[in-house]
Amino acid sequence: MLGRMRAFLQVVEAEGFSAAARRTGRSKALLSKYVRELEDELGVLLLNRTTRKFSLTEAGHIYYGRSAAIIREIDALVESVREQTGDVGGRIKLSAPRTFADAPIGRSLIDFAASHPDIILEIHLDDRFVDLVEEGFDLALRIARLDDSSLIARRLAPFRMPLCAAPSLIEVHGLPSHPQVLAGLPCIVDTNSRNRHNWPFQGADGTAFTVSVSSRIEVNSPLTVREAAVAGIGFAFLPDFIALPEIKAGRLMTLLDDYLIDGAGIYAVYPHRRYLPAKVRVLVDYLARWLKEEGCSNERM
Repeated sequence: MLGRMRAFLQVVEAEGFSAAARRTGRSKALLSKYVRELEDELGVLLLNRTTRKFSLTEAGHIYYGRSAAIIREIDALVESVREQTGDVGGRIKLSAPRTFADAPIGRSLIDFAASHPDIILEIHLDDRFVDLVEEGFDLALRIARLDDSSLIARRLAPFRMPLCAAPSLIEVHGLPSHPQVLAGLPCIVDTNSRNRHNWPFQGADGTAFTVSVSSRIEVNSPLTVREAAVAGIGFAFLPDFIALPEIKAGRLMTLLDDYLIDGAGIYAVYPHRRYLPAKVRVLVDYLARWLKEEGCSNERM
Protein backbone atom coordinates (compact mmCIF):
# COMPACT_ATOMS: atom_id res chain seq x y z
CA MET A 1 0.00 0.00 0.00
CA LEU A 2 2.77 2.46 0.93
CA GLY A 3 4.64 1.70 -2.27
CA ARG A 4 1.56 2.42 -4.37
CA MET A 5 0.84 5.55 -2.37
CA ARG A 6 4.39 6.79 -2.90
CA ALA A 7 4.16 6.07 -6.64
CA PHE A 8 0.95 8.10 -6.83
CA LEU A 9 2.61 11.04 -5.06
CA GLN A 10 5.62 10.87 -7.37
CA VAL A 11 3.38 11.00 -10.44
CA VAL A 12 1.36 13.94 -9.12
CA GLU A 13 4.39 15.95 -8.02
CA ALA A 14 6.17 15.34 -11.32
CA GLU A 15 2.93 16.25 -13.17
CA GLY A 16 2.91 13.11 -15.24
CA PHE A 17 3.99 9.49 -15.55
CA SER A 18 6.84 10.14 -17.98
CA ALA A 19 8.34 12.91 -15.84
CA ALA A 20 7.96 10.78 -12.70
CA ALA A 21 9.67 7.86 -14.44
CA ARG A 22 12.64 10.07 -15.39
CA ARG A 23 12.86 11.50 -11.90
CA THR A 24 12.60 8.21 -9.99
CA GLY A 25 14.37 5.88 -12.38
CA ARG A 26 11.33 3.62 -12.53
CA SER A 27 9.57 2.67 -15.73
CA LYS A 28 6.43 4.52 -16.79
CA ALA A 29 4.62 1.16 -17.05
CA LEU A 30 5.49 0.27 -13.45
CA LEU A 31 4.29 3.62 -12.08
CA SER A 32 1.08 3.31 -14.09
CA LYS A 33 0.56 -0.21 -12.71
CA TYR A 34 1.02 0.96 -9.12
CA VAL A 35 -1.41 3.86 -9.51
CA ARG A 36 -3.98 1.66 -11.22
CA GLU A 37 -3.71 -0.92 -8.42
CA LEU A 38 -4.11 1.84 -5.84
CA GLU A 39 -7.28 3.06 -7.57
CA ASP A 40 -8.61 -0.51 -7.71
CA GLU A 41 -7.92 -0.98 -4.01
CA LEU A 42 -9.62 2.33 -3.10
CA GLY A 43 -12.46 1.84 -5.57
CA VAL A 44 -12.16 5.41 -6.91
CA LEU A 45 -10.50 7.16 -9.86
CA LEU A 46 -7.64 9.38 -8.67
CA LEU A 47 -6.28 10.64 -11.98
CA ASN A 48 -7.87 11.78 -15.21
CA ARG A 49 -5.69 10.42 -18.00
CA THR A 50 -5.67 11.42 -21.65
CA THR A 51 -2.88 11.38 -24.21
CA ARG A 52 -2.19 15.08 -23.69
CA LYS A 53 -3.68 16.05 -20.34
CA PHE A 54 -3.16 14.99 -16.76
CA SER A 55 -5.29 16.09 -13.83
CA LEU A 56 -6.46 15.00 -10.41
CA THR A 57 -10.05 14.03 -9.77
CA GLU A 58 -11.83 15.46 -6.74
CA ALA A 59 -11.05 12.23 -4.87
CA GLY A 60 -7.46 12.50 -6.11
CA HIS A 61 -7.07 15.96 -4.60
CA ILE A 62 -8.31 14.71 -1.23
CA TYR A 63 -6.17 11.58 -1.32
CA TYR A 64 -3.07 13.49 -2.38
CA GLY A 65 -3.25 15.93 0.53
CA ARG A 66 -3.72 13.25 3.16
CA SER A 67 -1.31 10.71 1.70
CA ALA A 68 1.42 13.33 1.26
CA ALA A 69 1.19 14.15 4.96
CA ILE A 70 1.36 10.45 5.88
CA ILE A 71 4.39 9.78 3.70
CA ARG A 72 6.19 12.85 5.06
CA GLU A 73 5.59 11.62 8.61
CA ILE A 74 6.91 8.16 7.76
CA ASP A 75 9.96 9.57 5.98
CA ALA A 76 10.66 11.93 8.87
CA LEU A 77 10.47 9.08 11.36
CA VAL A 78 12.88 6.97 9.27
CA GLU A 79 15.28 9.89 8.97
CA SER A 80 15.18 10.60 12.68
CA VAL A 81 16.32 7.02 13.28
CA ARG A 82 18.99 7.19 10.56
CA GLU A 83 20.25 10.46 11.98
CA GLN A 84 21.51 8.57 15.00
CA THR A 85 24.02 6.85 12.72
CA GLY A 86 24.93 10.06 10.88
CA ASP A 87 23.26 8.86 7.67
CA VAL A 88 21.34 11.88 6.34
CA GLY A 89 20.18 12.11 2.72
CA GLY A 90 17.18 12.30 0.41
CA ARG A 91 15.24 15.01 -1.41
CA ILE A 92 14.15 18.37 0.01
CA LYS A 93 11.35 20.20 -1.78
CA LEU A 94 12.08 23.86 -1.06
CA SER A 95 10.17 27.03 -1.90
CA ALA A 96 12.14 30.27 -2.02
CA PRO A 97 11.42 33.77 -3.36
CA ARG A 98 13.23 34.88 -6.49
CA THR A 99 14.47 37.84 -4.46
CA PHE A 100 16.47 35.44 -2.30
CA ALA A 101 17.83 33.38 -5.17
CA ASP A 102 18.82 36.38 -7.32
CA ALA A 103 20.68 38.11 -4.50
CA PRO A 104 24.21 37.16 -3.35
CA ILE A 105 22.68 35.25 -0.41
CA GLY A 106 21.21 32.81 -2.92
CA ARG A 107 24.69 31.35 -3.07
CA SER A 108 23.94 29.67 0.26
CA LEU A 109 21.76 27.09 -1.49
CA ILE A 110 24.49 26.28 -4.02
CA ASP A 111 27.07 25.94 -1.25
CA PHE A 112 24.76 23.63 0.69
CA ALA A 113 24.26 21.38 -2.33
CA ALA A 114 28.01 21.24 -2.90
CA SER A 115 28.73 20.25 0.70
CA HIS A 116 25.86 17.72 1.03
CA PRO A 117 25.98 15.48 -2.05
CA ASP A 118 23.58 12.95 -0.51
CA ILE A 119 20.78 15.52 -0.32
CA ILE A 120 18.88 16.56 -3.45
CA LEU A 121 17.56 20.13 -3.40
CA GLU A 122 14.39 20.58 -5.44
CA ILE A 123 14.13 24.37 -5.47
CA HIS A 124 10.95 26.12 -6.60
CA LEU A 125 11.38 29.88 -7.02
CA ASP A 126 8.11 31.68 -6.47
CA ASP A 127 7.36 35.05 -4.90
CA ARG A 128 3.93 33.94 -3.68
CA PHE A 129 3.44 32.29 -0.30
CA VAL A 130 2.97 28.63 -1.18
CA ASP A 131 0.77 26.29 0.87
CA LEU A 132 3.41 24.00 2.32
CA VAL A 133 1.03 21.20 3.27
CA GLU A 134 -1.22 21.19 0.22
CA GLU A 135 1.67 21.54 -2.24
CA GLY A 136 3.95 19.07 -0.51
CA PHE A 137 6.85 21.34 0.42
CA ASP A 138 9.30 20.33 3.12
CA LEU A 139 10.48 23.88 3.70
CA ALA A 140 9.98 27.46 2.57
CA LEU A 141 12.23 30.49 2.88
CA ARG A 142 10.28 33.67 3.52
CA ILE A 143 11.36 37.27 3.79
CA ALA A 144 8.62 38.88 5.85
CA ARG A 145 7.01 39.48 9.19
CA LEU A 146 5.33 36.20 10.01
CA ASP A 147 1.88 35.91 11.51
CA ASP A 148 0.84 32.37 10.50
CA SER A 149 0.72 30.36 13.74
CA SER A 150 -0.07 27.10 11.91
CA LEU A 151 3.54 26.93 10.74
CA ILE A 152 6.84 26.50 12.53
CA ALA A 153 9.40 29.17 11.73
CA ARG A 154 13.03 29.79 12.56
CA ARG A 155 14.52 33.22 12.05
CA LEU A 156 17.71 32.83 10.05
CA ALA A 157 18.75 36.47 9.80
CA PRO A 158 17.44 40.00 10.33
CA PHE A 159 16.04 41.87 7.38
CA ARG A 160 15.23 45.49 6.58
CA MET A 161 13.49 47.30 3.73
CA PRO A 162 15.04 50.77 3.50
CA LEU A 163 13.42 53.51 1.46
CA CYS A 164 15.87 54.46 -1.28
CA ALA A 165 16.36 57.14 -3.91
CA ALA A 166 19.07 58.24 -6.29
CA PRO A 167 20.94 61.52 -5.54
CA SER A 168 19.70 62.85 -8.90
CA LEU A 169 16.07 62.38 -7.76
CA ILE A 170 16.78 64.17 -4.47
CA GLU A 171 18.28 67.09 -6.40
CA VAL A 172 14.97 67.51 -8.23
CA HIS A 173 12.48 66.86 -5.41
CA GLY A 174 14.51 67.43 -2.26
CA LEU A 175 14.64 65.21 0.82
CA PRO A 176 11.12 64.28 1.99
CA SER A 177 10.63 65.49 5.55
CA HIS A 178 7.80 63.04 6.32
CA PRO A 179 6.44 59.88 4.68
CA GLN A 180 3.22 61.67 3.74
CA VAL A 181 5.23 63.78 1.30
CA LEU A 182 5.72 60.64 -0.81
CA ALA A 183 2.05 60.77 -1.82
CA GLY A 184 2.91 63.57 -4.23
CA LEU A 185 6.23 62.21 -5.48
CA PRO A 186 7.13 59.63 -8.17
CA CYS A 187 7.53 56.13 -6.76
CA ILE A 188 8.45 52.66 -7.97
CA VAL A 189 6.22 49.77 -6.87
CA ASP A 190 7.34 46.17 -6.47
CA THR A 191 4.15 44.23 -7.20
CA ASN A 192 5.49 41.25 -5.21
CA SER A 193 4.90 43.29 -2.07
CA ARG A 194 1.67 42.84 -0.18
CA ASN A 195 1.59 46.59 0.42
CA ARG A 196 2.01 47.64 -3.20
CA HIS A 197 0.70 51.24 -3.37
CA ASN A 198 0.06 51.55 0.39
CA TRP A 199 3.49 51.91 1.95
CA PRO A 200 3.77 51.18 5.69
CA PHE A 201 5.49 53.44 8.22
CA GLN A 202 5.36 54.12 11.93
CA GLY A 203 5.39 57.34 13.90
CA ALA A 204 7.63 58.32 16.79
CA ASP A 205 5.11 56.81 19.22
CA GLY A 206 5.14 53.48 17.37
CA THR A 207 1.74 53.99 15.72
CA ALA A 208 1.61 52.40 12.28
CA PHE A 209 0.22 54.25 9.28
CA THR A 210 0.29 53.92 5.50
CA VAL A 211 0.89 56.35 2.68
CA SER A 212 -0.81 55.88 -0.69
CA VAL A 213 1.74 56.43 -3.45
CA SER A 214 1.57 56.81 -7.22
CA SER A 215 3.90 54.69 -9.33
CA ARG A 216 5.86 55.51 -12.45
CA ILE A 217 6.91 51.88 -12.79
CA GLU A 218 5.29 48.73 -11.41
CA VAL A 219 7.24 45.49 -11.70
CA ASN A 220 7.49 42.14 -9.90
CA SER A 221 11.27 42.21 -9.60
CA PRO A 222 13.30 43.94 -6.88
CA LEU A 223 16.31 43.92 -9.18
CA THR A 224 14.40 45.94 -11.76
CA VAL A 225 13.09 48.22 -9.00
CA ARG A 226 16.69 48.82 -7.96
CA GLU A 227 17.79 49.68 -11.49
CA ALA A 228 14.88 52.07 -11.91
CA ALA A 229 15.70 53.72 -8.58
CA VAL A 230 19.36 54.13 -9.57
CA ALA A 231 18.17 55.76 -12.80
CA GLY A 232 16.34 58.38 -10.73
CA ILE A 233 12.85 57.37 -11.82
CA GLY A 234 11.34 57.30 -8.36
CA PHE A 235 11.51 56.50 -4.65
CA ALA A 236 11.50 52.79 -3.81
CA PHE A 237 11.50 50.28 -0.99
CA LEU A 238 14.24 47.70 -1.53
CA PRO A 239 15.47 44.65 0.42
CA ASP A 240 18.69 45.61 2.19
CA PHE A 241 20.69 42.81 0.57
CA ILE A 242 19.57 44.05 -2.86
CA ALA A 243 20.16 47.75 -2.19
CA LEU A 244 23.47 47.59 -0.33
CA PRO A 245 25.89 47.55 -3.29
CA GLU A 246 24.28 50.66 -4.77
CA ILE A 247 24.16 52.40 -1.40
CA LYS A 248 27.86 51.72 -0.78
CA ALA A 249 28.67 52.99 -4.28
CA GLY A 250 26.73 56.20 -3.65
CA ARG A 251 24.21 55.53 -6.42
CA LEU A 252 21.39 55.22 -3.87
CA MET A 253 20.77 56.85 -0.51
CA THR A 254 18.39 55.83 2.28
CA LEU A 255 15.63 58.10 3.54
CA LEU A 256 13.18 58.42 6.44
CA ASP A 257 14.92 55.70 8.47
CA ASP A 258 13.22 56.83 11.69
CA TYR A 259 9.82 55.99 10.20
CA LEU A 260 10.60 52.46 9.02
CA ILE A 261 8.92 49.45 10.64
CA ASP A 262 11.39 46.89 11.96
CA GLY A 263 10.87 43.27 12.95
CA ALA A 264 11.09 41.48 9.63
CA GLY A 265 13.51 38.67 8.98
CA ILE A 266 14.57 35.86 6.70
CA TYR A 267 12.75 32.78 7.98
CA ALA A 268 12.82 29.06 7.38
CA VAL A 269 9.23 27.88 7.58
CA TYR A 270 8.01 24.30 7.68
CA PRO A 271 4.70 22.56 8.42
CA HIS A 272 3.87 21.56 11.95
CA ARG A 273 4.73 17.89 12.30
CA ARG A 274 5.82 15.56 15.04
CA TYR A 275 9.13 14.61 13.46
CA LEU A 276 11.23 17.24 11.71
CA PRO A 277 13.21 15.40 9.00
CA ALA A 278 16.92 15.34 9.72
CA LYS A 279 17.69 16.52 6.18
CA VAL A 280 15.53 19.63 6.72
CA ARG A 281 17.16 20.38 10.06
CA VAL A 282 20.60 20.04 8.44
CA LEU A 283 19.61 22.55 5.73
CA VAL A 284 18.11 25.05 8.18
CA ASP A 285 21.17 24.88 10.45
CA TYR A 286 23.44 25.35 7.45
CA LEU A 287 21.55 28.39 6.16
CA ALA A 288 21.52 30.04 9.59
CA ARG A 289 25.27 29.52 9.92
CA TRP A 290 25.99 30.64 6.34
CA LEU A 291 23.96 33.83 6.63
CA LYS A 292 25.67 34.72 9.90
CA GLU A 293 29.17 33.99 8.66
CA GLU A 294 28.70 35.64 5.28
CA GLY A 295 27.41 38.81 6.86
CA CYS A 296 23.63 38.75 6.34
CA SER A 297 23.07 41.16 9.19
CA ASN A 298 22.05 44.76 9.39
CA GLU A 299 25.62 45.76 10.27
CA ARG A 300 27.18 44.22 7.15
CA MET A 301 24.22 44.21 4.77
